[in-house]
Amino acid sequence: MKLLILRFSSIGDIVLTTPLLRCLKTQLKDVVIHYATKKSFSSLLENNVYLDKIHLLDDSDHKLIAELKQENYDLVIDLHHNLRTFRIKKALGVKAYSYNKLNLKKALLVTLKINQLPKIHIVDRYMETVARLGVKNDLKGLDYFLNKEDVYDLHQLPLSFNAGFVAFAIGGQHFTKRLPVHKIIELCQNIKEPIVLLGGGKDDEQTAEKVVNYFSNQEKIVSLVSKLSLNQSAYLVQKAIKVITHDTGMMHIAAAFKKEIIVIWGNTVPDFGMYPYLTKYKNVEVADLNCRPCSKIGFDKCPKGHFMCMENQEFNTI
Repeated sequence: MKLLILRFSSIGDIVLTTPLLRCLKTQLKDVVIHYATKKSFSSLLENNVYLDKIHLLDDSDHKLIAELKQENYDLVIDLHHNLRTFRIKKALGVKAYSYNKLNLKKALLVTLKINQLPKIHIVDRYMETVARLGVKNDLKGLDYFLNKEDVYDLHQLPLSFNAGFVAFAIGGQHFTKRLPVHKIIELCQNIKEPIVLLGGGKDDEQTAEKVVNYFSNQEKIVSLVSKLSLNQSAYLVQKAIKVITHDTGMMHIAAAFKKEIIVIWGNTVPDFGMYPYLTKYKNVEVADLNCRPCSKIGFDKCPKGHFMCMENQEFNTI
């Protein structure tokens, strides 16, 4: 059987598909698995031992579709389920199983704060998509594969980091998922161990610079923001004794390495089903705030103007 998996973005969503890949490969006989994703996310999958081939979307759906048509798939497993994947499935003309995104129930929670979402992790909802193939969740968690090029020389860190460090992924795709600078500083003051800051966006660079300047002590905090590839950042996460992160892809990478995770939740909520999977974690959030969740993704600014979901965070129990 030759299968095509469709999931084009983003970091966390792709990492969350890895149990399905492993279970398909280990439980089905003579199965060949291809995966189509965006070129910018290729590093997430290029080392995955359960994939036979990766197809990359660069700038043209038509080019990708032409490439996929040459493969003669038996089945498409659509884990993205949007207009793009609809066009691809229609063009390929083969049987397809599609993931249920539960968009109506998510919208109900966001707009009316009525929660009818199932108490089930998104990994298990992905697995439901292939249940008719007789494939079951092996409960071994997420996968993330690195190679020797992804290794970061830990000797470049100050000596105080040799006994262990906390990795703090300060980024997030949207403003309302990220702590403001002064709250990051407050959180870091509550962490006893040395801290490595990770991230990659322009906003992350400015934030990291302000945090490092506040502490002015490399024995306490070091920024590697925008200095590493995604996989090098993943390597630092793998080596950390603990990981602090917002609701972002790095949370799921940390879960793949079975790290202890502290998750800082802003405008989104764990009820969407994307909390850390099969690893030890603690949710830090402003509970019972009547404007949460204001979005299933995030905004460039707080819609209410007060940003209480982050400004009212307390870190004294971390």
